Amino acid sequence: MNNVGKSIKKLRAEQGMTQEQLAEQLHVTRQAVSNWEQGKTQPDVETLSALAECFEIPVEELIYGKGTQHHESKVVINKTTEKGIDIGAAVGVALAVVLSYTKWQSIGWAIFHGLLNWVYVLYYVIKY
Repeated sequence: MNNVGKSIKKLRAEQGMTQEQLAEQLHVTRQAVSNWEQGKTQPDVETLSALAECFEIPVEELIYGKGTQHHESKVVINKTTEKGIDIGAAVGVALAVVLSYTKWQSIGWAIFHGLLNWVYVLYYVIKY
């Protein structure tokens, strides 16, 4: 039995539903519910969404089981961090260019310091 099948069976039992009752709510056959629970077949995406709504849980929890909140949080944090690094790198390069041009009055030095900053950014990205 797969994770989805285990989840469906567990959640259905917790709510005191029969396979027939769940099938009626989802507009599928009892055999379809039985096949999902046994891992013979998988519900399609629309049905997964309907199942999650029926059990009042996120689709991810239905697919992966409990404890997916932590995984979801990690993904959000990673995406936010990556976006922050991108913005920080762009601001850092722009600042290096402006400060270099202001100090030395030379576009050549400004470009040089901007490139050096990108080298630092690449080193940071590769290292971490």
